[in-house]
Amino acid sequence: MNSNEMNEILEQHEIWIFSRGKNGEKADLKNAKLGDAELSGVNLRSANLRGADLGGVDLRGADLNDADLRGANLRGSNLRGADLRGANLRGANLREANLRGTDLKSASLKGADLKGSDLKGADLDYTDLSSADLSNADLRGVDLNNADLQDINLTSTDLPESTFIIFGEKYFISICGDNVRVGCEVHSASEWRQFSKQDIIDMGDDWLKFHPRLLDIIDFYCGKGERPEWLKAQNNDL
Repeated sequence: MNSNEMNEILEQHEIWIFSRGKNGEKADLKNAKLGDAELSGVNLRSANLRGADLGGVDLRGADLNDADLRGANLRGSNLRGADLRGANLRGANLREANLRGTDLKSASLKGADLKGSDLKGADLDYTDLSSADLSNADLRGVDLNNADLQDINLTSTDLPESTFIIFGEKYFISICGDNVRVGCEVHSASEWRQFSKQDIIDMGDDWLKFHPRLLDIIDFYCGKGERPEWLKAQNNDL
């Protein structure tokens, strides 16, 4: 695709965005070869980039909010400061990509390859990182609050301060600051300590038995806290 064709697509896409779909045309770049494109600062919000080859492309500051990038090749791309909120990056190749300061809030990176990528200062709040490969990636200064980190590969990964992934327990557990994710449940450490017996029962059949163990884990990583009265009474009855 030459630069004139690309510019026409971008122009029509911008018209489509600002007319709320009434005019212009949504960018359909599915499986497109874009290795030579100049895309820094472009507006490709909600565009179809599924399977596109964007390896090594400069996408600094690009608006890719809600874009479909499933299976796209972004290896070595520069996405620094890009807006990828709500984008679908399932299975995408982001090896050694520059994602510094990128907004990935609520994006899906399920099964994505992020090996060796630079994510320093990125926002991964509510991001789905399940089954992603983040080995050798740099996550220092990253906001991982509420991110789904189940089945993630964190071999030799630089994690943010006060972030812990606990393996070998009945449920997947991640601790990011004061936020504690257990399976699909995400609550602050203080909330976990204050839940009533019925609150825990409502989470599932096995949670009541596991809850004392969970509070021990929270005490170890977040500092010791008070047990709820119902659990104290239960222990006194033993």
